[in-house]
Amino acid sequence: MSVPPRAVQLNEANAFLKEHPEVLYVDLLIADMNGVVRGKRIERTSLHKVYEKGINLPASLFALDINGSTVESTGLGLDIGDADRICYPIPDTLCNEPWQKRPTAQLLMTMHELEGQPFFADPREVLANVVRKFDDMGLTICAAFELEFYLIDQENVNGRPQPPRSPVSGKRPHSTQVYLIDDLDEYVDCLQDILEGAKEQGIPADAIVKESAPAQFEVNLHHVADPIKACDYAVLLKRLIKNIAYDHEMDTTFMAKPYPGQAGNGLHVHISILDKDGKNIFASEDPEQNAALRHAIGGVLETLPAQMAFLCPNVNSYRRFGAQFYVPNSPCWGLDNRTVAIRVPTGSSDAVRIEHRVAGADANPYLLMASVLAGVHHGLTNKIEPGAPVEGNSYEQNEQSLPNNLRDALRELDDSEVMAKYIDPKYIDIFVACKESELEEFEHSISDLEYNWYLHTV
Repeated sequence: MSVPPRAVQLNEANAFLKEHPEVLYVDLLIADMNGVVRGKRIERTSLHKVYEKGINLPASLFALDINGSTVESTGLGLDIGDADRICYPIPDTLCNEPWQKRPTAQLLMTMHELEGQPFFADPREVLANVVRKFDDMGLTICAAFELEFYLIDQENVNGRPQPPRSPVSGKRPHSTQVYLIDDLDEYVDCLQDILEGAKEQGIPADAIVKESAPAQFEVNLHHVADPIKACDYAVLLKRLIKNIAYDHEMDTTFMAKPYPGQAGNGLHVHISILDKDGKNIFASEDPEQNAALRHAIGGVLETLPAQMAFLCPNVNSYRRFGAQFYVPNSPCWGLDNRTVAIRVPTGSSDAVRIEHRVAGADANPYLLMASVLAGVHHGLTNKIEPGAPVEGNSYEQNEQSLPNNLRDALRELDDSEVMAKYIDPKYIDIFVACKESELEEFEHSISDLEYNWYLHTV
């Protein structure tokens, strides 16, 4: 007789607590619409109750703006009495937090209705609904993220970030120096602690690369045959990086564009698809002749304008775009070409995949993945052709045509009939309401530049 799932999870808790008698607390984590991790901290003695009965959190957790305030126009706040839903543990996510002085563990949660079914506004469930469409076709998604971030000083200059002094040389970096090994050495203790912490938490981070701006780095995650798990890893990696940096008296930012004139932070996602026999349906000696690959790319490119609000969800997100920073601004694709929106790496016929290069590091990984997979499924099922691949510099061949601001991106999403087939229109309404609320506040603010230009001149 099979063991009931709840009993299996209790076994997981028992084994962890037995192996880690030093653990005093457990952080219960859930990622909101912005990918910000929220939740509760409990004592270890309460962990069994969490596995048996879950914990209550308000549904309004998924109607929070970037400042953590409930957006009432979503209908998830006062309209429903700010009512609770129930959150249950996600299996295989219980692990230690290596940065804590008091031994503490963490556990990812997901929200459900009180009757048990998944809560529609949990971004993890938004993604799960799209993934089920591939399950129905007997297909498995393999996915991996590349996450860029800046190390920054804990002291700002007039409210603006600056690179941290190197613990080795004491100098602040100012030059680009992409892929420079010496820059890895300047922050080696922090970066190695990130990799070691990821290993301890079971996050498959296999490399750190120096990126193309002062104290900017990229962590590569290894692919996994579960797109939801890939997003879990990305969410947990961001939390790990932030806290390890604090241990080294530095701060971090995943803001899409923290410095004018420097590269922004991207979140690239690699996707391949396995058939029921475990074979990559994109594999090909000549990718242009692979119909499944072409159709998947065609669907992503056709839906890319409607995806933009999920890929670039903040006002600052659109400052990241520009040819000199390898951020594509038109729906195009190419073979081993880093100037396009959809790059197809061509190193090995077995490893042919889609690399989606548009999203910023400020995107919620679950919503990013859901929108990209919606495009892939749309292309596969409708056999959409993507046109010819771009050779050379796409910026010189294609005019900028993707939405270049949040308001236009939200309109594209709100009007998209295709996206509404994959993502619950009720959820799209909630997302749009939250982001329009942020836009309204932003547009009513007055910037320093406006005072510099107009206060004494007009």
